[in-house]
Amino acid sequence: MGLFGKIFEKKICSICDGEIGMLGNRKLEDGNCCKNCAAKLSPFFSDRRRSTVEDIKAQLEYREENKKAVAAFNTTRTLGRDMKILFDEDAKKFMVTKARNLAEANPDVLDYTMVTGCDIDIDEDTSEEKYTNNEGNYVSHNPPIYFYDYDFNVIIHVNHPYFDTIKFQLNPSSIRINPDNAVPASRKPRPDTNVDYREYTTMAREIKELLTSARTQVREEVAAANKPKTAIQCPCCGATTIPDANGCCEFCGGATGA
Repeated sequence: MGLFGKIFEKKICSICDGEIGMLGNRKLEDGNCCKNCAAKLSPFFSDRRRSTVEDIKAQLEYREENKKAVAAFNTTRTLGRDMKILFDEDAKKFMVTKARNLAEANPDVLDYTMVTGCDIDIDEDTSEEKYTNNEGNYVSHNPPIYFYDYDFNVIIHVNHPYFDTIKFQLNPSSIRINPDNAVPASRKPRPDTNVDYREYTTMAREIKELLTSARTQVREEVAAANKPKTAIQCPCCGATTIPDANGCCEFCGGATGA
């Protein structure tokens, strides 16, 4: 088969056995994947080309099971504007998504215990303000004047089988210190004087604090539950007992205070 024939040779998806259209192939380590199957993978997954057919099939099974977790998810708190982090504080779970239709988007549902860390990255982009002089040339002010754009990124590190980082931008568009408010470079404006800057700084810190403290609390609860129980004397009946999960005597049912 010549080069022309190879280019237009029909490919079959190794996942669903469907025919792959032109420009629709997504290469795997040992096969091909159609764009429809690839679209079902986690949006935070980035290692497709080094994944085998079996790896992708296993992830799609997980993604199918994840639909049940999305259906059971009860949002008790939301932070963010465009991309949001949703919390189910009762179930100790969270998800990151910009979708309005959660059932259709199927965002990954994660346990608090999966969080291994959380970072805040504030990107600053500096631009120079110029003007057109009387000769029609685009020139700098003297001294030069700059204005600044800021973006707030949250990076959540997780222990998950298909990805280890969730990075998203909190603000839907850059927060700009307007040229009208710009000053010479020698007197750079303080960004925390900007209302939007302060709002997203607070929001990012709140997300970090909530995730890290929730992770610590859940792990402490698990450790306490797994801690070997010791026998005590019941203050109600005097028997030596190992209190049950509610701290009650196994013999008389009285409260032991444990």
